[in-house]
Amino acid sequence: MEVLRSNLGRVRIPEPTNRIYKHECCISFDNPKSEGGLFVDMNAFLAFGKDYVGWNYEKTGNSVYLHIKQTKKTEDAEDRPSKKPTLLAIGIDGGFDNSEPQYEEAYEIVILPDYVTLPFPSVELPEKVRLAVDAVLLAEGAERKEQLASWTADKKLVSKYATDLLQLDNGVVVPPVGWKCAKCDKTENLWLNLTDGTILCGRKNWDGTGGNDHAVNHYRETGYPLAVKLGTITADLEGADVFSYPEDESVVDPLLAQHLAHFGIDFSSLQKTEMTTAERELDQNINFDWNRIQETGEDVEPLFGPGYTGLVNLGNSCYLAATMQVVFSMRSFCLKYYSDQSLKAAFSMAPADPTVDLNMQLTKLAHGLLSGKYSAPVLEKDDTTSAASSPKQEGIRPRMFKSVIAASHPEFSTMRQQDALEFFLHFIDQVERMNSGKPDFDPSRSFKFGIEERLQCPSGKVAYNRRNDYILSLNIPLEKAINKKELAEFQNLKSKKAAEGKELSADEIVRPRVSLKDCLDCFSAPEEVHEFYSTALKARTTAIKTAGLTSFPDYLVLHMRKFVMEEGWVPKKLDVYIDVPETIDISGMRSNGIQPGEELLPDSDAGDGEQSTKLLANEDIVAQLVSMGFNLLHCQKAAINTSNSGVEAAMNWLLEHMNDSDIDAPISQNVQNPDIDQSKIDTLVSFGFEEKLACRALKASGGDVERATEWIFSNPSASAASDMDAATSGGAAVDPLLPDGGGRYRLLGFVSHIGTSTQCGHYVAHIHKDGRWVIFNDEKVGVSKNPPLDMGYLYFFERLES
Repeated sequence: MEVLRSNLGRVRIPEPTNRIYKHECCISFDNPKSEGGLFVDMNAFLAFGKDYVGWNYEKTGNSVYLHIKQTKKTEDAEDRPSKKPTLLAIGIDGGFDNSEPQYEEAYEIVILPDYVTLPFPSVELPEKVRLAVDAVLLAEGAERKEQLASWTADKKLVSKYATDLLQLDNGVVVPPVGWKCAKCDKTENLWLNLTDGTILCGRKNWDGTGGNDHAVNHYRETGYPLAVKLGTITADLEGADVFSYPEDESVVDPLLAQHLAHFGIDFSSLQKTEMTTAERELDQNINFDWNRIQETGEDVEPLFGPGYTGLVNLGNSCYLAATMQVVFSMRSFCLKYYSDQSLKAAFSMAPADPTVDLNMQLTKLAHGLLSGKYSAPVLEKDDTTSAASSPKQEGIRPRMFKSVIAASHPEFSTMRQQDALEFFLHFIDQVERMNSGKPDFDPSRSFKFGIEERLQCPSGKVAYNRRNDYILSLNIPLEKAINKKELAEFQNLKSKKAAEGKELSADEIVRPRVSLKDCLDCFSAPEEVHEFYSTALKARTTAIKTAGLTSFPDYLVLHMRKFVMEEGWVPKKLDVYIDVPETIDISGMRSNGIQPGEELLPDSDAGDGEQSTKLLANEDIVAQLVSMGFNLLHCQKAAINTSNSGVEAAMNWLLEHMNDSDIDAPISQNVQNPDIDQSKIDTLVSFGFEEKLACRALKASGGDVERATEWIFSNPSASAASDMDAATSGGAAVDPLLPDGGGRYRLLGFVSHIGTSTQCGHYVAHIHKDGRWVIFNDEKVGVSKNPPLDMGYLYFFERLES
């Protein structure tokens, strides 16, 4: 006790604002359930495993710790049946169950360096210690606080149209049974419009099933906003599926009982016969794709040991898990954060709070995944036989890594599903920033390569533009499908079944199949660039653009643009297979710069500088605005600053900038483009648009993402290179800091997505390790018998040495 009293100066009573870690070690994945338990520093409130608490004492001198040890309770009660999921999510309330056994905790006070142990609770302990420990035990742990981030993706909001909803006195009375679409023969997936009582079928699903879009078309014709799905109405009105077309989401109608009574519906007598929209989406995604990508039904042999550690889903964190499993299968990241950097070295370099240090948390994650320490068979509940008879692993929870990598990106801090591509690019950007000025030690450099675009105008002269990138984003040319005969037969079958009022079964659906080679060829294929300003012709014209790579990275990441924008600005997924071989050769995609006999476009001179650097105002747009009474100069500025995209965009710009201090200033010789928020550019890029096209669209729409998306679809001839008016440079000199080598690559791994959009669903990784394919499905790791090579979203290739 005297030893403790002599160290009371090292004990603090935590304040409400203190972050208290007590569920996981800051530099490893040890936790209170681990063999050595967890040690909470009673000064800094950081937690450490048994093997690491000494390091903290050496670094800080903090000597007093609360030791927490959890042991599993014996469960006598029978297992309860698992509940059916109601959300397409894992590890959260309503999602797929990650049930855990119950544990009981034991505590003691430990004083370093001699590990003197004192029991807790004990009246003999100094009051300061008792108060400090009680406060730690009662406080919500920092890890749990982050985990309790609100799940908002599927929470319904009250519709703003519900309170004052117009209901027509048209005498419509809806019978309790026998419903049928008023415009076709559909008797399922029917929606009752709550304004006029019309019963119409719902939207057509991606696979041809569902309705014929009559309900949504009725809204477009009438503007009547709310509809309820017949078959989901029961005495429990909270379970009814109400959809708001103008709000484009499922909503709550607090007056639903009143609105139903208007049409003579006694909801108390109705039985549920239809799935809600959320249930239907869930059902569609737990079918063919879900089963095939996760290899459901296969007798998957579980794997354990170094490099085979699973990542527990924290609640829709599968995008992170799948991506990081592939990243740490790459030599550059394994060397940087595992082989060449120990946990102790990373901890010694970390700030006072290692939980906020990206280098520390990456090293922790690498050691957690690659050491094999946390990848061992564990006993199933109530299993008294050997561990080998219940082969499963608990995996590790990447809470601290998720917290620190999301610190500069609010979306990744939520519990909502995210785009694996967007996460990968954000992750690589953070790693590059962390290693700024140290290119030789930057593992993100192994993904980096140069892209060169060649533009040739009708004069025959050329311009070259270069940029660096980390991923090669590929369009999918559906017109080059290799199974066109089967697709034609499928379309005939679908038409025949539609005429008969029948729906297609899952095994009857045929999807387009496109080869990866055609996708790569599409990237390099010539394309027209309209409104290109030629310094040779001193006029805007149509140029021909081709693209190639100036260097070949160590690891080539291919992004398949499977998501396109549909109504409601929601990215939807193309239903297509990609034939991907396990080895590719992209040597033919190398760009060699200016060739003998080519002549570069001249640089802009004083005489044409204004035309080459300034977009001239469209006379028709200006005339229409002037006719509305606006000032001529103001109208010209509006047209120029919205890239002549249309009267509406120019009008919006005018209204937003009428009070600008320089609105009456003459138009500058060099009109500066408005600053565009990089996050908005990243959002459009994540939808599959090129970055330069995204920039142009945002400039044309005043920085509004929705209007920018509409601008892109309204200007199909727009090209990302349209603004590349003057960049003329010769040669294809490779940046010496970029890796380079031959063009032959081997498929190392791929990330697949299950679901209808980036905002829902599940990600799974398949990685080629030790001569076999391995599936990483959150904490489940096993031998892949049928890897779905044709269903990838991101493909990771490793360059083969010559």
